[in-house]
Amino acid sequence: MKEQVIDKRTAIMEAALKLFTERGFHGTSTAQISKEAGIDTGTLFDYFPTKEDLINSLGFEVKGQLSQSMGEQIEAKSTFQDKLRNIWSNLIKWGVGNQEEFLFVGQFCSSPDITKFIREEVMKEYVFLHDLVNQGIKTGVIRDFSAELTIAMFYQASRAVVNLILDSDSSQNENKFIGDGFQIIWEGLANN
Repeated sequence: MKEQVIDKRTAIMEAALKLFTERGFHGTSTAQISKEAGIDTGTLFDYFPTKEDLINSLGFEVKGQLSQSMGEQIEAKSTFQDKLRNIWSNLIKWGVGNQEEFLFVGQFCSSPDITKFIREEVMKEYVFLHDLVNQGIKTGVIRDFSAELTIAMFYQASRAVVNLILDSDSSQNENKFIGDGFQIIWEGLANN
C-alpha cells in the first residue's frame, strides 16, 4: 500500500514538473497534471489540496536536490575560491543534467505567486552557501557586497552558462564555459 502511495505521489510530481516547465504555473491545470500522471483529479487533491501546495512541494523537493548537488565535495576543498568554484561547477552540471528541474527552479524563484515565507523556507536549504559567502566577506577574500546580492548574481550567471552549454553545438565547450564563467564571477568578487 505504501509503495502505491509513493508511486502516485511521484507520478503527480513528475507530471507537474513536466507540465509546469512546458506551460508555466498559470498555464497548467490540475486536470492536465492528473491526466499526465494517469490518475483522477480527485486523487491529486488527496495528495495536494491545492495547486499551490503542489507547486510548493515540488519547489522544496527540486531545490533540495539542487542544494545537495551544489554542496557535494565542498569539504574536500581547502580554499574559499576552490569551494566556491566547486559549488559553481556542481550547480551548472546539475542544471545541464536536470534541465526540467533547472527550468522549474527559475520559474519558482521568479514567480510572484510564491510567498515570502515559502521562499525563506526553501532558502534554508542553502545555509551552507550563505555561510561560505559571509565567511569570504568577513575574512576579506571577497568584496563586502550583500550576501543576498552575491548569491543572486551567482545564480543568475549560472543560468546564463547552463543556457550557453545547452545551446552549444559541442559538449567540449562545457568545461570551458564553466571555467570561464567562474572566472568572470570570481574577478567581480575577489578582493584584490
